[in-house]
Amino acid sequence: MLAPKSLDITVFLIGVIHKQALHHFRNAALVEDNGKATNSPNYRYRLTEETLQMIRVFQTSEWQKSVSRFLKYHEKLVDMYASIKKMTMMPVRINGADFQFSTGKHNELQKAIIEEFAPRFAPNSECLYVGDTIEKDLVKSVDKLEKLGFEITLHDKMPDVVLYREDKNWIYFVESVTSVGPMDSKRILEITEMTKNVVAGKIFVTAFLDFKTYKRFSETLAWETEVWIAEMPEHMIHLNGDKFLGPR
Repeated sequence: MLAPKSLDITVFLIGVIHKQALHHFRNAALVEDNGKATNSPNYRYRLTEETLQMIRVFQTSEWQKSVSRFLKYHEKLVDMYASIKKMTMMPVRINGADFQFSTGKHNELQKAIIEEFAPRFAPNSECLYVGDTIEKDLVKSVDKLEKLGFEITLHDKMPDVVLYREDKNWIYFVESVTSVGPMDSKRILEITEMTKNVVAGKIFVTAFLDFKTYKRFSETLAWETEVWIAEMPEHMIHLNGDKFLGPR
């Protein structure tokens, strides 16, 4: 049995191998991932079929021939597996430019926020920030955010989507919730502290894919916030107050 210290070193080395080595094997078409989002518990690497074919003939007379065949078609294999990965991406148009989200429910909802919520409830707004489960800061307009008064540090967790509507001088902070992270009282305080110098009106929105998920979080949502459900895109839920879809 490994001693605790040895176990810690082993876990550390596994982490290093995973982060620093496996993506090189993927780039070489030796392994591929299964197309899941990297933050998914089901994200896995697997050997490519061509690698398996080489392993099957290891230490046989066919080994060198198999390696030579792999190397001959290496670039084509790299392109092929890159194309497979690309096919799993979701196209999305942000601020008039084309981007791609990696697959997964979280990004599916973010895509709906930008393409369905924004045109209806934040018309002509600009997306100042949106992350991706793989590329964390897919869009991040730092200059505009700072001009509006944001204080952004490495420790701050930005809302999933930040929209700015210039004609109203409103900022929409939208959380894309599939499993965690609604606009509860604690989250409101975190964003308020991050934006204490922002004078624009602040609107806090929790977005859900469906009504079933909304019901799971309904008791934790903060008052004076908005709820948008992607399966009912024409409607909003306002939690109390005398103003609908306006700054707190």
